[in-house]
Amino acid sequence: MLKDGITTGSCAALAAKGAALLLCCDRQVTSVEILLPDGDRLHWPLAEQRRDGQGATAVVVKDAGDDPDVTHGSRVEVRLEKREDDTLCFHAGAGVGVVTLPGLAMPVGEAAINPVPREMIRAALREVTDWGLDVTVSIPGGEELAAKTFNPKLGIEGGLSILGTSGRVRPFSADALRDSLKCSLDICAASGTLAPVFTPGHIGRRAAERRFNLQPQQLVEVSNEWGYVLETSLDYGFEHLLLIGHPGKLGKLAMGQWQTHSAQSDSAVEHITRLAEGLLGRQLEPQQTVEGVFMAALDTDERYKVGEALAAEINAAVGTRFVSARRTAVVLINLQGEMLGSYGSLEVWQ
Repeated sequence: MLKDGITTGSCAALAAKGAALLLCCDRQVTSVEILLPDGDRLHWPLAEQRRDGQGATAVVVKDAGDDPDVTHGSRVEVRLEKREDDTLCFHAGAGVGVVTLPGLAMPVGEAAINPVPREMIRAALREVTDWGLDVTVSIPGGEELAAKTFNPKLGIEGGLSILGTSGRVRPFSADALRDSLKCSLDICAASGTLAPVFTPGHIGRRAAERRFNLQPQQLVEVSNEWGYVLETSLDYGFEHLLLIGHPGKLGKLAMGQWQTHSAQSDSAVEHITRLAEGLLGRQLEPQQTVEGVFMAALDTDERYKVGEALAAEINAAVGTRFVSARRTAVVLINLQGEMLGSYGSLEVWQ
């Protein structure tokens, strides 16, 4: 059985809490505990905890478990310094990147610390203190490691991103993942569900839970295994099917790419840009990401027009490749879970 790990976001939150205990409470500890996004708590050792001038620093060593993560074994350091106001301000230290292009989860100029890790760090700190703090996250050697990731292509310069939507790293094993997905479909069918909801992961799951009236068994997190799940789901008596997720993933289905891992599929940026330009009759400013195409290159009305057209393409591709009598609908969302467009009736899920 493969071993789980923890994300860089969890590491940063753990280190932030360790630094806060020293700076605000004068407490030396060897381990700390934080809240994860799913409500569980994670207890983890600190590698280091020290005073640093007017601030304090704590260090957590990243353990990615059995996942082939380039950041495995990296030291994630968080330094805190008290502010005069009561705000928490995030800064990129050595080895952590800065956003230089629009279209990512954080605006240009911000430290590449994604929203979920920021909220985890904020929650960890507020368990200790209500002080305003400057929060500087560093990963020694991160700039060299970032060259092995997609960060340079995405416009993140100077180092790594602080990532994670669940706080945990699930190791990639195709056979194990497919076994798990088959179990999810079995549970879905056994619960009497006739209208399952397929989504790539946590962003889609949260958006679906907010927007629709669902039972937990209805939601299946497909990850990148769209071909396998869509094919296998034909063996069940499902009458309806909803696909909900970011167009960066689901847009690949319109291109006939049914394994959507970035190492095994092409980016959907070019396809969606061509679609948008054809619909709008104008050339778009070049973007590095699908989020950038929608959120930086298009206005609100254009987003819905392109989103609805792309959702229709996705629906057609699924219907052509996986022929069945079930009725399929598609919902596209941005990284904040906001609707970008849809195709098909959504009534059965409302």
